[in-house]
Amino acid sequence: MKQLFFVAVGVVIGFAAAHQVAKTTGGARFFADVNARTKAFTGAVADGYRSREAELRTDV
Repeated sequence: MKQLFFVAVGVVIGFAAAHQVAKTTGGARFFADVNARTKAFTGAVADGYRSREAELRTDV
């Protein structure tokens, strides 16, 4: 239970720190870049999934 508490405190501190960093120009650019890369990655994974699913459906 004690470990869960420390994990929760760490998460809260991390969110607070990220919020403060995001207020700066460099931090905003950093998080925008991370967001764009994440969207590109998830889009590529989704496209690959759809492509593979279509391949499997045509093979049946």
